[in-house]
Amino acid sequence: MKNYTITVNGTAYDVTVEEKGGSVTNKPSSRKKEDKKAAAPIGSEGSIRIEAGAAGKVFKLEKHIGDSVKAGETVMILEVMKMETPVVAPQDGVIATIEVQEGQSIEANALLATMNE
Repeated sequence: MKNYTITVNGTAYDVTVEEKGGSVTNKPSSRKKEDKKAAAPIGSEGSIRIEAGAAGKVFKLEKHIGDSVKAGETVMILEVMKMETPVVAPQDGVIATIEVQEGQSIEANALLATMNE
């Protein structure tokens, strides 16, 4: 058994992992929590935030980093209370970061993505 501390969206979780055999090739990250820029997704953070309107689960990512979007265009789809709910771009721009993954549970007002004009 190995113990790790994993940080997801700024919240630290203590995790115990049981090894079932075979070899482990990945080592835990040695990044410090304060090193926020190094932990950021590929691309520089945009000035426009796209946040979750309600708690749920990321169902599908429709756009990716570098994609151009128009105001009202679907960026991703959340599953909220067993319903697919589109998350749309608040204005025209380019996706700078995607802060979540498909299948990830999110809280209301969680940062989902950022974009630039």
